Amino acid sequence: MDKFNKLTGVAAPMEMVNIDTDKIIPKLHLRTIKRTGLGKVVFEEMRFNEDGSEKPEFVLNQEPYRNAKIIVAGDNFGCGSSREHAPWALLDFGVRCVISTNFADIFYNNCFKNGILPIRLPAEDVAKLMDDAERGANATVTIDLEKQEITGPDGGTVTFEIDPFRKHCLINGLDDIGLTMEKTDKIKTFEEKTKAERPWL
Repeated sequence: MDKFNKLTGVAAPMEMVNIDTDKIIPKLHLRTIKRTGLGKVVFEEMRFNEDGSEKPEFVLNQEPYRNAKIIVAGDNFGCGSSREHAPWALLDFGVRCVISTNFADIFYNNCFKNGILPIRLPAEDVAKLMDDAERGANATVTIDLEKQEITGPDGGTVTFEIDPFRKHCLINGLDDIGLTMEKTDKIKTFEEKTKAERPWL
């Protein structure tokens, strides 16, 4: 997966609480196992009318949020069913970071496995960033994972906590397969030793 070190982009405000995985990616799109192409249907029921036309009131249908890389969300983002398609769809749309007071555990874990940084912050910090995000074209936010800092458009900073192992994986672009491949030499040594000791296997 792509490395995550520093991200600068427009932050889209989504103040609604309990945005569940079915709102992020409706169940009818779960038949695919491809990670690409889902960005066009992310938040489908919130973004589009039944005839396929856009709902102009939805934030991602407004400029400059059409290209938002960051979402500042209401509480309990990613609740509901445990579908990995939800972070797939967000990532395919271009979102690399979601900030909220809380996330559903499975969604939270799936984000890290797919190169998205979910940041938990106290309510007052989320409220400040939500206010920043509502500035439109001036809502540029920078996420510095190495320093664990968020810098708002006014230059103010907010620090965040993250598990050191997950931080390491994101900075180095390591998903589960990447972590396994780091141990290729040890795996090869083990296989050669096993073959020598138990050639009948």
